Amino acid sequence: MPDEIYTDCSLATLYDSLNPAGPDTDFYCRLPQQPCRILDLGCGTGLLAAMLAARGHQVTGVDPAVAMLDIARQRPGGEKVRWIDGDILAVGTAERFDLVLMTGHVFQVFLDEDQVLAVFSSVRRHLEDGGSLVFESRNPLARAWERWTPEQSFRSIEHPAMGTVETWHEVVDVRAGQVSFRTYTRIGGQNKLIISPSTLAFRDQTEIERLLHEAGFADVSLLGGWDGRPFSAGSSEIIAIAR
Repeated sequence: MPDEIYTDCSLATLYDSLNPAGPDTDFYCRLPQQPCRILDLGCGTGLLAAMLAARGHQVTGVDPAVAMLDIARQRPGGEKVRWIDGDILAVGTAERFDLVLMTGHVFQVFLDEDQVLAVFSSVRRHLEDGGSLVFESRNPLARAWERWTPEQSFRSIEHPAMGTVETWHEVVDVRAGQVSFRTYTRIGGQNKLIISPSTLAFRDQTEIERLLHEAGFADVSLLGGWDGRPFSAGSSEIIAIAR
């Protein structure tokens, strides 16, 4: 089941304001060189999917969080995307895509290897010959969770419908390659806090490459930044391109 930050209607409404389009969005939009069939797996509120559809691609957006998909369907350009409520198993077995994307660090929600291998294997079966899977994961060597303290992660934004919104993180546990944390959200200056627990897996480049190869991907390359720089130990991101 998706975390509450994706299923709660109020939190889903805030998602785009807290996570606007950035260099990662530009990177994914540049990937397809010509009109093609794209599967956006874990599409969330559909920002990227709608942008890709506007560029002439045939886009399918899949997500198990109904609250996020409700926003996706209503966004400008959302009518050009086919939206599916569920995971990759909800996609027709005969369907093929030229490009499969997993953005927004969605790869990190898969906590055990069996889950990852099942997703990778399913993606591979849905890829057309010569197609690619592209996704990103935070580099564990960068230790991003050390900055997920209330003091360092605090943000305050003005939302057009919900007023002042304050949010911050607090790490609960770090062990065995997984980080558990809470996200706190205060809306409209109310005293009530929405507290959302989450756990993410942090896999290094060796683990990611191994899992992709075990799932049948023969050609795997890694980037370390949205500008296309090669991956290095100092990279904050591991951007995987698998064929």
